[in-house]
Amino acid sequence: MVDRFSVLFLCFAIVSPSLVLAAEAGGPANSPRPLVFGHRGASGYLPEHTVEAYRLAIDQGADYIEADLVSTEDGYLVARHENNIADTTDVARRFPDRKTKKVIDGKTIEGWFTEDFTLDELSTIRAVERLAFRSQANNGKYNIPTLADILVLRANKSRELGRMIGVYIETKHPAYFRSIGHPLEEPLVSILKAWALDRPGSPVFLQSFEADSVKRMAEDTSVPAIYLLEAAGPNTTDAGLKAIAAYAKGIGPAKSMIVPVDGQGMAGPPTDLVTRAHRAGLLVHAYTFRPESQFLPVSYAGASAKEYCQFAGLGVDGVFTDTPDLALKAFRESCPMSGPPIR
Repeated sequence: MVDRFSVLFLCFAIVSPSLVLAAEAGGPANSPRPLVFGHRGASGYLPEHTVEAYRLAIDQGADYIEADLVSTEDGYLVARHENNIADTTDVARRFPDRKTKKVIDGKTIEGWFTEDFTLDELSTIRAVERLAFRSQANNGKYNIPTLADILVLRANKSRELGRMIGVYIETKHPAYFRSIGHPLEEPLVSILKAWALDRPGSPVFLQSFEADSVKRMAEDTSVPAIYLLEAAGPNTTDAGLKAIAAYAKGIGPAKSMIVPVDGQGMAGPPTDLVTRAHRAGLLVHAYTFRPESQFLPVSYAGASAKEYCQFAGLGVDGVFTDTPDLALKAFRESCPMSGPPIR
């Protein structure tokens, strides 16, 4: 794996000046369709948050790859959806004696936590598929990547494919990590600066469910920060959206906040959240689109393209998806997009 202290060298060794200039020009953000974000990579096909899943998402055409970041014991940023890696790695088999309990964001959680392992120790751990109904054929094959590994992949694939690939980075449990002396925002900003990605127009979005982290990143960087939302509430009133717009460039709402789904899995009438967010000057990046029956509302009769097309018609600016190929196919074939580019 590539460690963060190698980033500055790799920046100059791998990223060509033409790619930096392309990043300044805005990368893929001028697409006439919603942007497609590879959610934890192409996680519908390969174990999430692995270089292989990110590479597949890029090869499928994703505009951005999404990386959730947590910290190791020695301060490296690695890609995991949670710092508890019990369900996404084979850590229990490799380090059975390291299981513990912690209180994180007010909840007691039992498992194995990245902040209890050095990067060298994590390099011996392998990723596994989190969801039982998805293929388990690739369990134990892939490493846990560092942020630097992801940026190397992004740079190499941008050069290989001749298009600017973006990264969408989320800080996970940032208040908790700051409380234990491993803040996420400062090393993240340092790495972006080392890669010449902390500048207006760079193909980077930053995001968090914690407003303080969003504000911190917005203040310390030149790239847009997005505030993630789980449910309707004060933040989704007109006053709340106006307040968010004072520090963030957009919101990342759960898709049920845009198209509600009832207890029988039926999609209801859309809300006006997208319209009101746009009125407040905010981008809207909806999450998470998955094709399986466990996630796809029954109203779409098993056709994920119908869901993508509905959300595109409602004006969302981007979609987080486990299957970028299906999103792009929908926008290309089922509801060909036309008109002015997404902002």
